Amino acid sequence: MSNGSSVTQFLLLAFTDRRELQLLTFWLFLGIYLAALLGNGLIITAIACDHRLHTPMCFFLLNLSVLDLGSICTTLPKAMANSLWDNRAISYVGCAAQLFMLVFLVVAEYYLLTVMAYDRYVAICKPLHYGTLLGSRACVHMAAAAWGSGFLHAALHTANTFSLPRCKGNAVAQFFCEIPQILKLSCSDSDLREVGLLVVSVCLGLGCFVFLVVSYVQILRAVLRIPSEQGRHKAFSTCLPHLAVVSLFVSTVIFTCLSPPSISSPVLNLVVSFLYSVVPPAVNPLIYSMRNQELRDALWKLAHWTLFH
Repeated sequence: MSNGSSVTQFLLLAFTDRRELQLLTFWLFLGIYLAALLGNGLIITAIACDHRLHTPMCFFLLNLSVLDLGSICTTLPKAMANSLWDNRAISYVGCAAQLFMLVFLVVAEYYLLTVMAYDRYVAICKPLHYGTLLGSRACVHMAAAAWGSGFLHAALHTANTFSLPRCKGNAVAQFFCEIPQILKLSCSDSDLREVGLLVVSVCLGLGCFVFLVVSYVQILRAVLRIPSEQGRHKAFSTCLPHLAVVSLFVSTVIFTCLSPPSISSPVLNLVVSFLYSVVPPAVNPLIYSMRNQELRDALWKLAHWTLFH
């Protein structure tokens, strides 16, 4: 293939070539997909319907669940269809749309997790100013900034990635369309526009990471100053779900971006990409519902009403 215009479809990486394992992969993915839909859907419904959960933290959690739903719906349905029908093809437009949506949702989620760290910082370190600093208008503006930043990143990276000429085939070494794997198909080893975009993205990402670290250092210092052990436990337990979600999300993304080529392999790339694109949307509802009594009560009431009415 001499250039990008002649590419009408891409071939995604299959998890396995054995038919019985392909069917096993399909059922595994289907179980994870349904669990993610159910968990995130219940959280969205519970927060929307229960006025006790109309708080800044739950508002951001609702946004997180919407992003998680979008993220897992971007990658898993195509992977399930390919495993079920023993097919690796994805159209050019479908690949571009998948890449755009994944970058949009992943970047927006990262910025939203940063905003949620600020929410926890204010709640623990400046509780008297919580209502002022995190009013309804401020929460909407911060959530909108996270969504808008994700959209801007996705538009720029997708437009640039698919504007490059490709002359190295159409086989993508990933089970979904991902920027690094698409760039490997381009004729040149590097592109100044993409390098510039990546530098800006990395700088913004590092800025958010530093903010996350500083926020939790301040939170830890404030918690350790609480005189009673029960008070310290209660204060820090409100941060544990967010800290667990951030740790899972950031560690897998960092490993994906910074893993040296010497340890890189198709199998390792599949596993790591699965961890950052599929696992968080599936486990985030479980992490948050386990540590939030009000959310657990709302979910229980919702389940009871659904089953018996």
